[in-house]
Amino acid sequence: MADSIGLQFVSSYAFEAMQKVDVVRLAALSDPELRLLLPCLVRMALCAPADQSQSWAQDKKLILRLLSGVEAVNSIVALLSVDFHALEQDARKEQQLRHKAGASNGESVLVSQLQHGLTLEFEHSDPLRRLRLTLSELLAIMNKVVDSNGEFFLKSSELFESPVYLEEVADVLCILQAELPSLLPIVDVAEALLHVRNGDWFLCLLVANVPDSFNEVCRGLIKNGERQDEESVGGRRRTEALRQLCQMNPSQALNIRAMVVEECHLPGLGVALTLDYKPDAADDAVSPLVSYVSGLLLGTNSKVRTWFSMFIRNGQQRKRESSSVLWQMRRQLLLELVAILPRSRSTHVPNDGNMDDESGSGYSGLREEHVVKASALLRLYCALMGIAGLRPTDEEAEQLLQLMTSRPPATPAGVRFVSLSFCKLLAFPTLVSTPEQEQLMVMWLSWMIKEEEYFESAAGVSASFGEMLLLVAMYFHSNQLSSIIELVCSTLGMKIAIKPSSLSKMKTIFTQEIFTEQVVTAHAVRVAVTNNLSANITGFLPIHCIYQLLRSRSFTKHKVSIKDWIYRQLCETTTPIHTQLIPLIDAYINSILTPASKANPEATNQPITEQEILNVFQSSAGQGDSSRGGRQRYSITTQLLILYYILSYEENLLASTKQLALMQKKPKSYTAALMDQIPIKYLVTQAQGLQQELGGLHSSLLRLLATNYPHLCLVEDWVCEEQVTGTLPLLRRMMLPTNTCRYTQNQLHQAFQKLPSSSPRLMRILEHLTLLSPGDLIPYAEALTASTALLLEPAVPRRIMQTLNKLWMGLNTVMPRRLWVMTVNALQPSAKLLRQQTYTQNDLMVDPLIVLRCDQRVYRCPPLIDIVLHMLNGYLLASRAYLQCHLKETADFDRQTVSNLGVSGQPDTPEVTREELKNALLSAQDSAAVQILLEICLPNSEEQQLGATTESLLQSIRVPVQGKRKQGSLGSAARAVEEDAEPEGGLLSDIREVQCLICCLLHQMFIADPNIAKLVHFQGYPQALLPLTVAGIPSMHICLDFIPELLAQPQLEKQIFAIQLLSYLCTQYALPKSLSVARLAISVMGTLLTVLTRAKRFSFFMPTLPCLVAFCQAFPPLYDDVAALLVQVGQVCASDVATKAREIDPLITCLQNLKEKPQEALVPGGGSSKLTLPQKTAEELGGADPDVQLCYCIEATFMDIISSTLHGL
Repeated sequence: MADSIGLQFVSSYAFEAMQKVDVVRLAALSDPELRLLLPCLVRMALCAPADQSQSWAQDKKLILRLLSGVEAVNSIVALLSVDFHALEQDARKEQQLRHKAGASNGESVLVSQLQHGLTLEFEHSDPLRRLRLTLSELLAIMNKVVDSNGEFFLKSSELFESPVYLEEVADVLCILQAELPSLLPIVDVAEALLHVRNGDWFLCLLVANVPDSFNEVCRGLIKNGERQDEESVGGRRRTEALRQLCQMNPSQALNIRAMVVEECHLPGLGVALTLDYKPDAADDAVSPLVSYVSGLLLGTNSKVRTWFSMFIRNGQQRKRESSSVLWQMRRQLLLELVAILPRSRSTHVPNDGNMDDESGSGYSGLREEHVVKASALLRLYCALMGIAGLRPTDEEAEQLLQLMTSRPPATPAGVRFVSLSFCKLLAFPTLVSTPEQEQLMVMWLSWMIKEEEYFESAAGVSASFGEMLLLVAMYFHSNQLSSIIELVCSTLGMKIAIKPSSLSKMKTIFTQEIFTEQVVTAHAVRVAVTNNLSANITGFLPIHCIYQLLRSRSFTKHKVSIKDWIYRQLCETTTPIHTQLIPLIDAYINSILTPASKANPEATNQPITEQEILNVFQSSAGQGDSSRGGRQRYSITTQLLILYYILSYEENLLASTKQLALMQKKPKSYTAALMDQIPIKYLVTQAQGLQQELGGLHSSLLRLLATNYPHLCLVEDWVCEEQVTGTLPLLRRMMLPTNTCRYTQNQLHQAFQKLPSSSPRLMRILEHLTLLSPGDLIPYAEALTASTALLLEPAVPRRIMQTLNKLWMGLNTVMPRRLWVMTVNALQPSAKLLRQQTYTQNDLMVDPLIVLRCDQRVYRCPPLIDIVLHMLNGYLLASRAYLQCHLKETADFDRQTVSNLGVSGQPDTPEVTREELKNALLSAQDSAAVQILLEICLPNSEEQQLGATTESLLQSIRVPVQGKRKQGSLGSAARAVEEDAEPEGGLLSDIREVQCLICCLLHQMFIADPNIAKLVHFQGYPQALLPLTVAGIPSMHICLDFIPELLAQPQLEKQIFAIQLLSYLCTQYALPKSLSVARLAISVMGTLLTVLTRAKRFSFFMPTLPCLVAFCQAFPPLYDDVAALLVQVGQVCASDVATKAREIDPLITCLQNLKEKPQEALVPGGGSSKLTLPQKTAEELGGADPDVQLCYCIEATFMDIISSTLHGL
């Protein structure tokens, strides 16, 4: 607002005095300054104060004394003597009149027809008329502002433009606003004043006389402001007014600037306030302007970024104006840049870091105190050019290039500055336009290569600019321009649109003048590894360069060995794991297995040797006593990375076997002996507690384990680990005074040897061992497993066995493979121990059934059989993975064998045959294990004498038949249900517990592979085990799927087994599917009746007829079908013996009656049947003819069906 030039504004000193009502300061003001504040001071002196304190009374006297000598006070007092209530009523009437449609502009309630101009009227008027004149003019402007719909206008008003009466008008304006605040809201008045000349001066006076309204007025002006203030006259006037307000109250300037950013209005005001801002304590690092603009463009608020970028772009479209805020900002930035440019020149920068050598002429050294500021300026110019689209002038470009090619001192900030300068050159290559500038850049890049090592050592940083140079060179060689753009944006910390075509000049310079591919490869190997590499080390490191060279196969192409560098880097790692390590290992493995080209299959890297791998694990927890008391040389991160390397290497080797065989190349696989010495499970358990610090390494290890070592990923193991590592075990371990155990392995061994007399002492030792963590238990593993067989001796307390089982499960979480081998060897029968036969891990994976060739006493020791079953399950899975691995390893051998035999035209036949043979072997192995376990469930001779039976599990679902059977009823005797009393060795017996454990394992196996259940039942097993398996294995219901197929087998034994199995399943699972299968079984029995010979008929129906009782008991609707079948069987049998025993005819009659009137079958009161034949006849006929026995079996089956039916009712 140039129209306000020459007017005196309220000073910041005077405004602060008004804000604080500091009478002493007010008294120190000059008369012109005091004149501007009279409206407020007069009102303060005349109005009744709310503060009745003595101190304010004294201050009020000082104010009155201050005002007593000022002549203008009288006119203000006269203004305050007016009836403002009547004035407000007239003003509101005038507003209503103006809002009426068709009202002429000349009509006014406040002011009658003017005889002269507004200025003369104001001069000759009394105080009331002056108030009316000013109020009328102000209301007219305010109404026009409301009606303008945001369009700016400049109202020509004689009253606000006359320099003679400005002070009197300002007095009237302040009094009106103070006395009529509801009619004249200060924000609306401030908005109206922007539309008149000298409006900023009036606005400052108004706010100075109402200092509490400062923030309110500023926020209102900003809210109503334009998004781009430089674009319009109104925006520039608003910006200038707010700038004057902030000069009057500089303490609030930054708050007003924050409002500007918050509203995204008036960007020029924010810059102007920053240019005006003079901090109390100058910050030599970064200026307020650089900080402010960088915050806008590099902040996270995209709306603010877009708003300010538009300000830059729009400002460049207008001609250069010295009054433009944008050009003021650019000039100030250029001045700051020139101020830090080096003054000294030197032809060489010595390695001692003396950058101030002024001899000669050449490249300049940047002073250390200017490095941080230079980096901030570089980032700001990158943001202005890349985000806001700033086009630098020739002067700006020249000075920027001078700054970028300067040489900073060897400090961390200097390393950062060089990295930023290098990335800015890549992002904006247009800064280099002349040959001289290009030569300057090449010499600076050569200096970077030469001084990189010195900078890294002197600055004490791991990430230097040398790695970035190397990385960019590799990207240029492989033409990965998008990766260079991503690298530049990442280093600069901003997203910049860089065209790949703009990098062509830099690509030529890098690939032809500075870094050839062979130079890059040779230099990369000599780069030192990063010590203690972790994710905390940011920036671009040697690992990034090596990774890119591995991906581009540069090492193998130029025959440079990288194995030692990678091994050293893996050994120098710590948590949190660096994100580039896993991709590096994957790329390294790929370079080992896959040649760089088909023409040269030998062009591969060398794998890490087994001895180097063993060195990493020589002090890990899995190696027993060596880990106790000694410091671990390698970190857990290194061990996990090496483990990941081995597992991933072996997996990729197997996956690429066919391709390698075609190239006649066979990379070396790591031996089983090496894998046995690596504590895989312990390391994975450790990784589980470090998942956040290991990134994706833990999940990758689990994936590899599930594929190659499924026996280390058992679900029950994970559940057991929760019990071992949970809260309660942790609290128990806290009871230990120290981490070491006070019992030695020798003491534990001696306590075992003296069993059972040493039971109390052994119990104390074992209980104490339970307080140790699984890792601390490892030294005791050998002593615990070697003495396991001693627990099989008589009189050993059960608690000792259970405690040993608990300790074994704890050790199983950290060293399962070694523990399993030791346990299997310890549980061998004594005869084998005498021969000193020792099994290895490989033996047990080839033949998992070795686990079951243990001492027979183990089969009746539940805590030990639990361990044996756990090992068996693990080795069955291990054997599956072992055979799958073996199949892949020998695929090339089998193909060569077939081709040597001359077989052609059938390339897929050998592979299919090998796969089928493997599956057949696994099925035979699993079914053999199941059959052995089922055999263990059968009671031995001693247990049979004690009354143990396998039917006890099914006892609760069988309905007992009331009454006693006749001794001649052979079928009834076969289906007799046990007495209610539990025999000795029943529910709490060892065999019962063993049966439960075995049933649990069989359930898991059947669920994991239903084909095992089908195979086992097609093989068959003793009928005495059916009650146990059906009741104890929850997944037995899947047998309903294949029983129809089993019934269709030609072997009579399989058909009998199927019907017996179905009878128990129907009782256990009374489902619609069971009903349909039962109908099928009855139909099959009817069909077989017509085709079987006499001898086979007896062999088939004698064991299967009692099963019909279960069918009818489970499904009463089958009664008619069963009765018809029984009568039909009876008739067939009776016809064969009709000539031998006439007494059979009455029997057939009885069967017909039983079918028609079953309610008459039993004598009232629960007595015997009225239709049974004498016992003697039955005995005689039973010993003479099988058909007679079958007839009596039919009768007994009928009676059982009727009894069970009536019992159910």
